Amino acid sequence: MNLAVTAIGRDQPGIVAAITGVLLDCGGNVDDSQMSILHGHFAVMLLVSVPDETEVEQLSAKLGEVGRDFGLGGVTVSPVDRLDRGAGPTHVLTVYGPDRPGIVHEVAELIAARGVNVTDLRTRRTGEAGSELYTMMMELAVPDDSVGLDRALAGLAADRGIEVNLAELDAEIL
Repeated sequence: MNLAVTAIGRDQPGIVAAITGVLLDCGGNVDDSQMSILHGHFAVMLLVSVPDETEVEQLSAKLGEVGRDFGLGGVTVSPVDRLDRGAGPTHVLTVYGPDRPGIVHEVAELIAARGVNVTDLRTRRTGEAGSELYTMMMELAVPDDSVGLDRALAGLAADRGIEVNLAELDAEIL
């Protein structure tokens, strides 16, 4: 059986060990994961395979105890289907410029209109108050038939006063 486990809360040592300890105790294996600290808050999403006889409610209760012990805002456990991973990343897109609302949306909308899928996204705001800078890094799966992506990104960069760089990933490195 495949499960998605998510949690978020104030970062502190031991969260990963506690969550994965409960999963291990029930015979679970972490198949895929993404974990990060965002403004002092820990966020995790795990895709886990567990034995078919695993009682999801019981596992959820044990993970809920971990959540209470660590003061997490919520721990969820949801059955999921194992899906084909789909196309992997082919390009990396970096965006850099003055911070303002809408940067992520504008870039995501532009690439989605060209059939490009985001496989990973990281953003960071840095700098002093009043002159914050925004950095975004996206791994993308760009289909072979995507037309005009470079030109569209260059137009967005010129219109919005941001730097944009689209680089193809070397398949040998992946």
